[in-house]
Amino acid sequence: MSGVEIKKVKQEDDGMRLNRWFLKYYPNLTLGRLQKLLRTKQIKVDGKRAEASLKLVAGSEVRVPPMDDQNVVENKAQITKRDASYIASLVIYKDDNIIVLNKPSGLAVQGGTNTDRHVDGMLDALCFEKSEKPKLVHRIDKNTSGVLVLARNRTWADKLTKAFREHLLPKTYLALVCNTPKKESGEIKANLEKIGEKCVVTDEGKPAITSFRVLDEVGSKFALVETMPLTGRTHQIRAHMEYIGCPIVGDDKYFGGEKRQKFKDIQDKLYLHAYKIDLSALYNKKLVIKAALPTHFTEALKTLGIEFKG
Repeated sequence: MSGVEIKKVKQEDDGMRLNRWFLKYYPNLTLGRLQKLLRTKQIKVDGKRAEASLKLVAGSEVRVPPMDDQNVVENKAQITKRDASYIASLVIYKDDNIIVLNKPSGLAVQGGTNTDRHVDGMLDALCFEKSEKPKLVHRIDKNTSGVLVLARNRTWADKLTKAFREHLLPKTYLALVCNTPKKESGEIKANLEKIGEKCVVTDEGKPAITSFRVLDEVGSKFALVETMPLTGRTHQIRAHMEYIGCPIVGDDKYFGGEKRQKFKDIQDKLYLHAYKIDLSALYNKKLVIKAALPTHFTEALKTLGIEFKG
């Protein structure tokens, strides 16, 4: 048993509720045990009795009573050197508050059934000079490549989450589609409803709007399309492109499933890339971050004779 400790609240934990602070640094401490320690005044903040819901302030001192050794959180997860090097190689932008990755197609953002290797499981390797690992604040599909933003502290996690929810951070995607849209540019307005693993267009669905612009085309067979989701529905771009008769090449959900058309001259992968994000709304300057196209995408464009100036 260790003795009483006085822990100073870090800047990154400013505004965090006391119970969540204990959950973060003492994850094996049960809620019942925590409540008892609070009730018996063994836990104090700045020398005063505290409630579980108290919002901490950076620099405040938390009195932590004796804890069993197993209650102390391990600072670093066990990540192989190979994975640590790999996830670090994906970083395309970093400052004190955010990290931006260029996520490759095929790497999931979070774990799930039959998914053991994912971005979330490698975040401890992205601490760099900070003591806390970055936080996920939005998602992109496993087979979609491109921009993925991480928050380096709780304050910016809240800011980014709110900004994404309010659609203040314009995102631009590039899609290689089969067939060519009838118009060179426009908006797709079609309500989307989640049915099973797909989102389908229905009158009862939630409003969804995607703007698009054709950048280049090969007759009526293929087109490179720039798209911007103006709402944030699941699989929105994929479902909307299918809806207008221009499914994304390599899409196993919205291009005929396993029987989808395949093309022998290009790799059988999803050709949807989160190309850039405009973060200017959160900065006092213009900040637009771009993620280079993956190799399978650039090779396909070259093979098809489609030009992309970037």
